[in-house]
Amino acid sequence: MIESEENPLLDGLPLLGDLPDLDGASVLVRVDFNVPLRPCEGEPSVVTDDFRIRAALPTLEYLVDHGATVTACTHLGRPKGAPDVRWELGPVREELARLAPQVELLENLRFDPGETANDPSFVEKLVNSHDAYVNDAFGVSHRSHASVVGPPTILPSAAGLLLQKEIDSLGRLLGTPDRPFVAVVGGAKVADKLGVLQALLHHVDALVVGGGMAFTFLAAQGHDIGGSLVDRDRIDECRALLASDTPILLPTDIVALEPGAAFGCDCIGGEVRTVGSDVPDGWQGLDIGPESVATYAECIAGAGTVLWNGPMGVFEDQRFSAGTAGVAAAVAACPGYTVVGGGDSAAAVDSLGLEHEISFISTGGGASLELLEFGDLPGLAALRGASNAPARPSR
Repeated sequence: MIESEENPLLDGLPLLGDLPDLDGASVLVRVDFNVPLRPCEGEPSVVTDDFRIRAALPTLEYLVDHGATVTACTHLGRPKGAPDVRWELGPVREELARLAPQVELLENLRFDPGETANDPSFVEKLVNSHDAYVNDAFGVSHRSHASVVGPPTILPSAAGLLLQKEIDSLGRLLGTPDRPFVAVVGGAKVADKLGVLQALLHHVDALVVGGGMAFTFLAAQGHDIGGSLVDRDRIDECRALLASDTPILLPTDIVALEPGAAFGCDCIGGEVRTVGSDVPDGWQGLDIGPESVATYAECIAGAGTVLWNGPMGVFEDQRFSAGTAGVAAAVAACPGYTVVGGGDSAAAVDSLGLEHEISFISTGGGASLELLEFGDLPGLAALRGASNAPARPSR
């Protein structure tokens, strides 16, 4: 973990030690408990993965141990600014009570339209009766929402231990990472990743591309992609990236599904075939093939630093999970510093039991990418503006 003098992201950022005396204080903590739930027929839903709740425990326990009364707040799902029974926090509250019984949890922040609108009146409502604020929700710190950027304008504020750990670990990638630095980027939509890909090209020694987004790159090279996912409006941008001096590895073989067949968690019908870089008419490329896995794994094995964000295929369908599993195993086996950028990649690592083989697993997929792309986040900038923030050193 790098020290603050090597990580400008920590400059001027108030940490827990910068808060006023906590004994008897009331502290509002923004956490990211947007956890997966499983509905149970006739019974309340249950939390199926408490990773994000457990990740916040060190901060919550620190505050309680220092005498604070702690109230946590979070969003869950995507309610449209009104109460929605599907996203009530009852199951999350039960899990939190088991892990941190002294911590209260407010109802879903996004039940109020003021949260996503960053409404000052909603900020006032949130901070009312609290003496200090802590942001421990890295996964939403890229959003200018009321609970993220509002409280530091009113209360003494600080980054929690999880947020600090995220900044330490991801800042290492922006500083002086051990070389070679390899970024593995997957996922479905190339438009969502173009900005970070352009930024990464200035930092990495090799860029490895998989997932549905790879087909827009393959189309830019002139390959036939059949019925695979493609963003025709982004082909020229992908072609420009491929012309850079940084090596970009693309799939050389693809696992494809016959025309008209369905794919997903419970789908089993249709012929599955491994083809080369060209996909037959109508067939859908849904995973990288074994040759690509081997090539990617060889590149990863020799890296001093690896960042992985995004699956290599539709890994929730077992027929198209081998690419993601192969890359996950390669990242876990890499002796260098390895970072998994949250989201589906973190879920894949967890499902394969490889989480303890990774140097750092981020709790925020989108936030980690935006931090790498822009070099800062609205939530961090808001904390630096708090009344108790330390002075930023001149550089």
